[in-house]
Amino acid sequence: MTNANIDIARTYFQAVQTGDMATLGELLDEAIVWHQPGVNQFSGDHKGRDAVFAMLGRMMATSRGTFAIDEIRTLMGNGDLVAATIHFSGRHDGASMSMDGVDLLRITGGKITEMWLFSGDPATEDAFWG
Repeated sequence: MTNANIDIARTYFQAVQTGDMATLGELLDEAIVWHQPGVNQFSGDHKGRDAVFAMLGRMMATSRGTFAIDEIRTLMGNGDLVAATIHFSGRHDGASMSMDGVDLLRITGGKITEMWLFSGDPATEDAFWG
């Protein structure tokens, strides 16, 4: 199961990188719980695929379409969990961020059911998102 879950995670990140919303919709469980870190306008738990898509849409609007996961470095699996080391960035209105992160995905029945995100520089990310 671990290799299958790593493949699902890889497909998820490729869909994020290419803006393939149809594939994202297929991979995110309808009842997903998304744990967004920090103390900014997007922080907290987002419950349900629609809430996650709404948050991601607001993030893209805030970043003027520049927010991106620009590198997926390593995918590691352990049962129903997949950890990914990534690099992400964005800019808007003279502000920018560029940092490493870790995304932890719980994959059950071929769907991403829970997501935890970790930022390499939480203070910079909070300042960026406001």
